[in-house]
Amino acid sequence: MAKRHAGRVDLLQGTLDLLLLRTLSSGPQHGHDIAKHIRRTSEELLHVETGSLYPALHRLEAQGWISAEWALSEKGKRARYYRLTASGRRQLDKEASKWRALARAIGLILNPAEEAL
Repeated sequence: MAKRHAGRVDLLQGTLDLLLLRTLSSGPQHGHDIAKHIRRTSEELLHVETGSLYPALHRLEAQGWISAEWALSEKGKRARYYRLTASGRRQLDKEASKWRALARAIGLILNPAEEAL
């Protein structure tokens, strides 16, 4: 059984798609760079494992929210680059809006006195 890293946070169901769409909103990236960006941007709190990353990317591609094409990486290796589509950008807006509403609702429950001020 793998050890859990101290300080790491498990992703809530449904948040991986949002994180992937948001990461790709800045431009095309290959899988390894996507995972690295999420880890680095979250200050090492979120780690997307390969076993979760690629099935999610394939699911988003099947939904038409991202597209993919093979190209050479900066290291000269063949890699599959993922790009956000117009439909994916609309989905990102919807998902981000839902996430903000959920975060606000949880904040109201966790800190009721602070929200009443």
